[in-house]
Amino acid sequence: MQVVHVAVGVILDQDRNILLTRRAPQSHQGGLWEFPGGKVETGESLELALTRELREELGIVIGRSSALLEVRHDYTDKAVLLDVHVVWEFTGEARGLEGQPLAWVAAEELAQYPFPAANVPIVDAVRKLLLG
Repeated sequence: MQVVHVAVGVILDQDRNILLTRRAPQSHQGGLWEFPGGKVETGESLELALTRELREELGIVIGRSSALLEVRHDYTDKAVLLDVHVVWEFTGEARGLEGQPLAWVAAEELAQYPFPAANVPIVDAVRKLLLG
């Protein structure tokens, strides 16, 4: 099974709320919430992929960011490698440019949102990072 390499951004606002987006109902894991990002294209660096995806999906430009973790997960129909970075600073106002709903969520509230299984380690890492 081919592994899909995905650049993922844990985007924080000034109050350290986290931006979540909801997957389209017809997509893989549709209707669940996720941290925004997208596929790393062939020959594209992780940094360029994350920059491109967040600009295309949300209309923001990344400022300062740092690596958080990598997650490998096998679904029955797909395998993913999530390369996750915390976006500490960005410019622009995040909007769902692909029609996706957005939510700014406090770290304490993340457990109230249904995520794809591959995102669970990200939720845990973000809670540890922000809540100690």
